[in-house]
Amino acid sequence: MGMLRVLSRNGDDRFEWNNAQVEIGDPDALAAIREAERIFEEQRARGATAVRMTPGKPAERIEQFDREAEQILMVPRVVGG
Repeated sequence: MGMLRVLSRNGDDRFEWNNAQVEIGDPDALAAIREAERIFEEQRARGATAVRMTPGKPAERIEQFDREAEQILMVPRVVGG
């Protein structure tokens, strides 16, 4: 199971996909992963930082969507003022 978390001022939004179901071509799972990839790219275009979270390992900044990641955290660009 994978999860994309997008932080916002309201908390975080979560988008999940099931890799096992993606591998067998389940239409709902394929749609879920396409949506997560779309959101990832949209957030990156807005300047968000993407971080792969793996239990027992340090967080790792990533530039491309990783469908095998257990959890990806999207941190929006911080604007001061």
